[in-house]
Amino acid sequence: MGAYRADDDYDYLFKVVLIGDSGVGKSNLLSRFTKNEFSLESKSTIGVEFATRSIRVDDKVVKAQIWDTAGQERYRAITSAYYRGAVGALLVYDVTRHVTFENVERWLKELRGHTDANIVIMLVGNKADLRHLRAVSTDDAKAFAERENTFFMETSALESLNVESAFTEVLAQIYRVVSKKALDVGDDPSALPKGQTINVGSKDDVSAVKGAGCCSA
Repeated sequence: MGAYRADDDYDYLFKVVLIGDSGVGKSNLLSRFTKNEFSLESKSTIGVEFATRSIRVDDKVVKAQIWDTAGQERYRAITSAYYRGAVGALLVYDVTRHVTFENVERWLKELRGHTDANIVIMLVGNKADLRHLRAVSTDDAKAFAERENTFFMETSALESLNVESAFTEVLAQIYRVVSKKALDVGDDPSALPKGQTINVGSKDDVSAVKGAGCCSA
């Protein structure tokens, strides 16, 4: 798998959402993955933003359309439109703020309430570079991920640690679900500007994929 730059040449378009509390670093994860940029002056996202990047998985070009929204409660009205058509999610918390990890359960419940049972979810512990301020242990997060049948990785958008791996793993897993089964492929112009939207099918389709538990850095 490697970066693939041609913007309009792709085989699949997958919508991936970033969720989690405000201030956990979702926007910096997005800009690090899509533009290889990081901003210490990053402000809270207002409304919804999205960016795209294409990678190669096997012999196919997979384009990710990654949506980023504010974690603040006052923006909750955008929920259903935000989640519509998503086939992957990065659920982000800040390893230095335990409350953001405590809220992961609520985010996960909301995500699962608005998306298909087959959505590929990666639990992401961001700001792993702040080792002296750590408030959430890797073992606790890993145990939660295993219990909830999600993947898991710790990242640092600042140091570019595991950011590439977290996104590409989610995209590769979505691709495997799609290529393993003859799943419905349709267009949803309201959710995606162009390309193929993947509608994942029954729960059994990903059991073999997710059965591996989670991948840890």
